[in-house]
Amino acid sequence: MMALKLNLLDPLVSSRRLTTELFYDRGNHYEFLSLVQELADPGEIRDTEMLPFEFKNVEKLYESYNGINVKLRYYLRVTIGRRMSDVVRERDLWVHSFRLPAESNNAIKMEVGIEDCLHIEFEYNKSKYHLKDVIVGKIYFLLVRIKIKHMELSIIRRETTGSAPNQYNESETITKFEIMDGAPVRGETIPIRLFLGGFELTPTFRDVNKKFSTRYYLNLVLIDEENRRYFKQQEITFFRIPEN
Repeated sequence: MMALKLNLLDPLVSSRRLTTELFYDRGNHYEFLSLVQELADPGEIRDTEMLPFEFKNVEKLYESYNGINVKLRYYLRVTIGRRMSDVVRERDLWVHSFRLPAESNNAIKMEVGIEDCLHIEFEYNKSKYHLKDVIVGKIYFLLVRIKIKHMELSIIRRETTGSAPNQYNESETITKFEIMDGAPVRGETIPIRLFLGGFELTPTFRDVNKKFSTRYYLNLVLIDEENRRYFKQQEITFFRIPEN
């Protein structure tokens, strides 16, 4: 085996860093925690050598996240200081955060209406869901005097980064499916059952490190025969629970 010889001008250092990267502001990475540990004094490494390290009781306040305009990273970095150029290696760690929501989890009840033309009530069984949950609801048609062609339900993820006046909002549709095709009649009820387990969801994040938020919305859209769209959005909260 070929011997390895490294001349260390500075201590061999292992560090654990936690950063927020905003893609629209690529020149700046915002560190919210950095721990550094010296592994070896200046000298020579001639062969394979194992250098143990340990970071104890690291407080992981936030969950890892990789979004449209922002990335929140936990990573280990090893730096070898050499005469010509330093050697730097990084290894990302992915952190999940398990937090139950507040005990209150009320049902959602809302109305969509156009005076003398349309009156719809819809309800969802609760407002907070874990990532493998099922959204259950019903839509009631109380007045229908326009020709509805079909109705669809979607989950929207909205990512907000930065702060005013340099605030960026990006929305993406996680899933969209048709829940009715054809014209409903007065008194008709449409059931909703949406399984969340098959989608790439994250928990809801609000003002993480004062850099970004990620929120989710249920978007109900009705389209009439003239392709006019009527919609109603309602924010819902997602949270992560340990998997069995």
